[in-house]
Amino acid sequence: MRAVVQRVSEASVAVNGEYIAKINNGLLVLVGIKADDTEKDMDYIMHKMLGLRIFEDHEGKMNLSVKDIQGEVLVVPNFTVYGNAIKGMRPSFIASGSVKEAEFKYHAFINKLSGQEVPFATGKFQADMKVSLVNDGPVTILLDSGKVF
Repeated sequence: MRAVVQRVSEASVAVNGEYIAKINNGLLVLVGIKADDTEKDMDYIMHKMLGLRIFEDHEGKMNLSVKDIQGEVLVVPNFTVYGNAIKGMRPSFIASGSVKEAEFKYHAFINKLSGQEVPFATGKFQADMKVSLVNDGPVTILLDSGKVF
């Protein structure tokens, strides 16, 4: 499982010109799911994204998590985070899970998030979404449950 975590002052998702999700101060998380991802992968990403100390404390140091600041999380499914452009110019998405399996795992991830006592919103699986954000910093962190980076 992979996640692109961005610290935002606001973020939203629109589908067909209609806003379906919006958050203020917190995290925008683009989530990609591999075919062989397990609950252990979900737990790793969940723990890391909610625990990342990327918000400033009273001394201006990145020392607080989204939970510490009582921020919000916007989770957006995004199979392209597994895009591989090593060969040629057209990315391959072979590493992404099948649509059916990825959707099931995405919803399982969201269910886990609902038990974490952090306000959250979600994008819509397999929709043409328009994601808007104000990246605060900017701060962008890449997470991979396979610990590739």
